Amino acid sequence: MTETLRSREVHLVSRPVGAPVPENFAVVTTSVPEPAEGQVVVRNTWMSVDPYMRGRMNDAPSYIPPFALDAAMEGSAIGEVVASRDASIPVGATVSHFLGWREYAVVDAAGATVTDPALGRPQDYLGALGTTGLTAYAALTRIAPVEEGDVVFVSAAAGAVGSVAGQLARKLGASRVIGSAGGPAKTKKLLDGFGYDAAVDYRQRALAEQLAQAAPDGIDVYLDSVGGDHLQAAIGTMRADGRIALVGAISGYDATEPAPGPDNLFQAAAREVTLRGMLVSSYFDLFPEWIEKAAAWLADGSLHTEETVVEGIDQAPAAFLGMMRGANTGKMLVRLEGGRR
Repeated sequence: MTETLRSREVHLVSRPVGAPVPENFAVVTTSVPEPAEGQVVVRNTWMSVDPYMRGRMNDAPSYIPPFALDAAMEGSAIGEVVASRDASIPVGATVSHFLGWREYAVVDAAGATVTDPALGRPQDYLGALGTTGLTAYAALTRIAPVEEGDVVFVSAAAGAVGSVAGQLARKLGASRVIGSAGGPAKTKKLLDGFGYDAAVDYRQRALAEQLAQAAPDGIDVYLDSVGGDHLQAAIGTMRADGRIALVGAISGYDATEPAPGPDNLFQAAAREVTLRGMLVSSYFDLFPEWIEKAAAWLADGSLHTEETVVEGIDQAPAAFLGMMRGANTGKMLVRLEGGRR
């Protein structure tokens, strides 16, 4: 680089107690260092905010290290290479990587993936063509495989994973697909935009009653991103040999006391139901086949996606807080303005 670039980035400055608040974050301006051999400089154009990030804000052991205080946060992003010291990634390439929450990122070439613009828009690689879509695919093909004629239930169905999962379940042979979402606008979107046969509104009357009405003969597969009452309702509605993919438990992420769990687990035992956890990072081997399928479905219009877009790095914390409250339909994304010289 011939001149110093300035980049704004988001730091976690204090650890949340309960629900995060804006004061837990700060936007800091820094100088972008020169890339070393084998590195590229990326001007980020899009970044993702995702529920798993809430767990990284706690100073507690987990499957991924916690965010450091007073340092740039991390997450999926996509952008344009503006400087390169690696022959395999030229200047001008669009790459996906894991150094979001900043306008410019110095990325090891091994941690950057060049995307194919012929397969989708840049932001699609943070949604349907990224780990969001892969999560739905791995959950419904490896963890809780959908079989022909199954009745499938998906929680957080209007969100990033759920909006893909409902449509995918149908493509995999489900006879009926039921989703949960909060509020009439989102439940209507499930039916009109995301291919669901029935929708339950968890903000209304008892979820278990609504699910039983939507699936009077029971369900075979449940993709769980919520935990709590959703998992309990699904177990109570499961048919024999049912499968549950435990992808997330957002209902308990902000809890300051142990979150209540299902009290009907024996029903799962009695019906020989499988409950299996999932980390999407364990299924990256599925990426090539998923991208091939998803790109074709995006191209022919049979896979419908939506995004909720927030503008600017300074609004990234607000985007995250809104996503945690369910303010998004489809994928919550932040469009970045780019760094400053």
